[in-house]
Amino acid sequence: MEAEKILEPRELSFDEDTRGGLGRHLGLTSTTFLIIGRIIGTGIFSTPSSITASVGSVGAALMLWVLGGLLSFAGLCVWLELGCMFPRSGGEKVYLEAVYKRPKLLATRGIAVGVMVVVTIMHTFAPNAGVGVMNSLVAIKLAILVFITITGVPDPQISFRKTFAGSVMSGGPYATALFKVLNPYSGWNNAAYVLNEVKRPVHTLKIAGPLGLGICTLLYMFANVAYFSAATPQEISKSGITLASFFVGRVFGLTARRVISVFIALSALGNVITVTFAQSRVNQELAKEGVLPFGKFWASNWPKEAPGAGLLLHFIPSFIVIVAIPAGDVFNFILDVEGYPASIINLFVVLALFILRHTCPDLHRPFKTWIIVPFFFLIAQGFLLTAPFLRPPGGKGDTSLPYWLYPIVGITVLVVGGTWWLVWRVVWSELGKFEWVETKASLRDGTVVTEFEKRKVA
Repeated sequence: MEAEKILEPRELSFDEDTRGGLGRHLGLTSTTFLIIGRIIGTGIFSTPSSITASVGSVGAALMLWVLGGLLSFAGLCVWLELGCMFPRSGGEKVYLEAVYKRPKLLATRGIAVGVMVVVTIMHTFAPNAGVGVMNSLVAIKLAILVFITITGVPDPQISFRKTFAGSVMSGGPYATALFKVLNPYSGWNNAAYVLNEVKRPVHTLKIAGPLGLGICTLLYMFANVAYFSAATPQEISKSGITLASFFVGRVFGLTARRVISVFIALSALGNVITVTFAQSRVNQELAKEGVLPFGKFWASNWPKEAPGAGLLLHFIPSFIVIVAIPAGDVFNFILDVEGYPASIINLFVVLALFILRHTCPDLHRPFKTWIIVPFFFLIAQGFLLTAPFLRPPGGKGDTSLPYWLYPIVGITVLVVGGTWWLVWRVVWSELGKFEWVETKASLRDGTVVTEFEKRKVA
């Protein structure tokens, strides 16, 4: 394909990268559900309370949800242009490596998120059943949001008079709240991680992306209006983490509140299943590129043509996080920490789009977004990266921790990844008087893996 012109020698070609595994088994419906299933987790049922507490008013909170939807669509357009140019699994890893040639592989570090043992086993030993369960749980998620939307009884006297009264006037809380808004929207790029398994990937991606994100955006806005129709901003701010349970309890009573909690748990399970499916493919792509030690093992499709080793690699850090991190402020803090390095990566991806537009203007682009869209996305990332360092009112953020801590932790995560790369690719070879040489090897199912071998320097 034409985009391979900008690949460096010895990099995996499109044909080599797509060999092995389950093949292209995801159609338009499954790909759309993969996006919706990743977007809708527990965020829309939980974060509106902390968002309202951060910004202080109904109007400001709803504006942030609209802005989050617009930013997500802007990001989707950037990923669509790049994903249609490079229709292979890996998402931003692929796009960053296509542009930032030096230092090679530095931009591919990442951290996997939560997974359960049963999900790992299901995706490993019954991958097709895993896709079926994933799609079924997406239907449950959509049903929950539709239920919340149609059961809210509008009462303008509760929340919709003087909608901006009490809004905070500092940029820091808005950046923190926007990170929390973007978390429930995250997943619009989920299909880009698994394009090796999508039928007609360019055609499917151009339909599934806007369709999945559009459905979620509309349901999110309606759900927020329903929340504010049933409770005041003060009640919502103090309702706790699971706002949807508070809402249903307020409208239907305690029994209904217990029932909706079960369905919210199923929504969370569906999100774990979807995230695990996609992130295991990213782990496999990292292994195929030689980023991980023992690449042949981590890139394998044993035992059922699914990336079982990639699933295991996803499970290990997730298990540690689940067991080791205490409760309390952890939910809000993790949302903040997760969003900051993601914005740094998003910044480099959108810059990559501009670089490709300049250096390869004639390269075939099955999808090309209006130039104002990536500019809007770029400006937003700049705001998200700088505003968290602005002192909020009273000097206190949305947790008991220092307000500036989460961006520092987010930067540290990326610095640790960069340090690992520096030691592996530069320091070790300098001290050992050798250089790394790239070679390619094929596994039994045809999967092609890049390996790095030592060659002594004379």
